[in-house]
Amino acid sequence: MKLKFLGTGTSQGVPVIGCQCEVCTSDNPKDTRFRASAMITTDENRKILIDCGPDFRQQMLLNHENHIDVTLLTHEHNDHVIGLDDMRPLIFKSGKNMPLYCMKRVGEEVKNRFPYAFANERYPGAPAFDLHEIKNEKFTVADTEILPIEVTHFKISIFGYKFKNLAYITDAGSISESEKEKLKNLDVLILNCIRKFDPHPAHFILPDILQLHKELKPKKLFLTHISHHFGLHDVENKLLPDGISLAYDGLEINF
Repeated sequence: MKLKFLGTGTSQGVPVIGCQCEVCTSDNPKDTRFRASAMITTDENRKILIDCGPDFRQQMLLNHENHIDVTLLTHEHNDHVIGLDDMRPLIFKSGKNMPLYCMKRVGEEVKNRFPYAFANERYPGAPAFDLHEIKNEKFTVADTEILPIEVTHFKISIFGYKFKNLAYITDAGSISESEKEKLKNLDVLILNCIRKFDPHPAHFILPDILQLHKELKPKKLFLTHISHHFGLHDVENKLLPDGISLAYDGLEINF
């Protein structure tokens, strides 16, 4: 299986509109970050998308992706769901509704934001989704077993997802001890890290990541959901401890 990072940025993306910091003005492609999203490609070439933010259209075009079998949503914030309308060409091409797997709360919010996709009489050009409620227990889609990881993002519970011995978690500010048990000794662990310093009420920062690295002991740990405050990719990546790396848009991981 393979995971590709379609986006590794925060809700504002990088560069940030109007910002003239060294990251936002960098000419290194690794310092340009779309909103956080990832694509899983299974051994049978099935495509599982994780989150669908405002950069979805550009992400698909730049990565020459033209098909999605299933979409997993971590939570309902705009930078993770607002691109769903741009799935229309894929839905029209396949002739099938796009399956969305998410918490019940997230599904209700998707209905609120895209009511035209669920109308009894839909406009001919509207997208169409099949919502599937998932709970904190294993489920199987696209012939792939997936284990949700429940984490806390400010005051709400959201899901990360575990595939084989890889786990993808974004927008977490804390993880319970019971959920940490699912994350120990992984081959690959992906965690959000918004910046190096200054505690954030909803996201991990670098000291949190270093502590989790000691606790969970993954073989490799990649950071995503990175803001311009973290610093330049090529500079900061060299300063991280062995086994920890900054992810970047387009990075592929085989597992």
